[in-house]
Amino acid sequence: MGRLAASMNITILGAGAWGSALAINLSARHRVTLWACNAAQIEAMRATHCNQRYLPEIPLPQALNLTADLQAAFTNAELILVAVPIAALRATLQQIAAMPMPIPVIWACKGFEAGTSQLPHQVAAEIIPKNFPCGVLSGPSFALEVARGLPTALILASTDGQFAKQVAQSLHHASLRVYSSTDVMGVEMGGAVKNVLAIAAGIAEGMGYGQNARAGLITRGLAEMTRLGLKMGACAETLSGLSGAGDLILTCTGDLSRNRQVGILLAQQKALPDILNQLGHVAEGVYTVREVHHLAQRLGVDMPICAAVYSVLYEQVPAASAVEALLNRAPNSEFNSLLSG
Repeated sequence: MGRLAASMNITILGAGAWGSALAINLSARHRVTLWACNAAQIEAMRATHCNQRYLPEIPLPQALNLTADLQAAFTNAELILVAVPIAALRATLQQIAAMPMPIPVIWACKGFEAGTSQLPHQVAAEIIPKNFPCGVLSGPSFALEVARGLPTALILASTDGQFAKQVAQSLHHASLRVYSSTDVMGVEMGGAVKNVLAIAAGIAEGMGYGQNARAGLITRGLAEMTRLGLKMGACAETLSGLSGAGDLILTCTGDLSRNRQVGILLAQQKALPDILNQLGHVAEGVYTVREVHHLAQRLGVDMPICAAVYSVLYEQVPAASAVEALLNRAPNSEFNSLLSG
């Protein structure tokens, strides 16, 4: 593919918090079209000049183009950025793949597809033609801070290293630093598993276990993430970088983390349906933990923290009992346990 321009036409699919934040941020440098399938949502955003549901505090740039017409959104697009939840990724990619001309596409969703236990790039491999350059954008990032233009570091990964570098350079600016990688598996693994571990961190916080426990949980959670990642072919250094350790630390400690909030409310013995209704946003870890748990069992990877979160969410084990079982595990050598559990 040719070199991407410094300023280009970017179409962002998905007007949730993350898609809207990226649209707001990237509009300072690029010509951005933001698409949502809900025409009423687009009309409301035009009328109020903000995304009232997801980012009510942040005004939309005047230059941002809003549309509910998918074909119009594709017109003149030089880069498509998919920011829908993982559950909608397959259907969205199918519509992109039907386009007669290949347009570079990157996705910014995190997690495993329900039922298939596939990461986004594995879903894309079944749908996107090989002549469509593609990759993933991930890293430690709260949508609200990105929308506000606060400094953020992300990673753009593609099996095509030159494409990853070109897209990273095109998106990179002073407040949005974008690094490149060819380890798609590692980048996506970190982005998925960290949400599960953030629920565990929230449970520990909600039970009043303190910051020592949180630090231990994050560190041992990183070991679990690394075990599964290595088994799936990821690079260890990727999992210790922005999309692994970086995203894990942010999601386990930040007040804007929805997954951490789920854990805090679980510790207060609130029912999961009530928690999700209270949040009003998607908390991907709630769904990802099922796929992580089943994948770990199938591959023989020991992931006790993730298993504990699964037991609380789907086996009706009280949070206190799940934490007690973790605390009563036999001690092990720290670095030998990176492979053994």
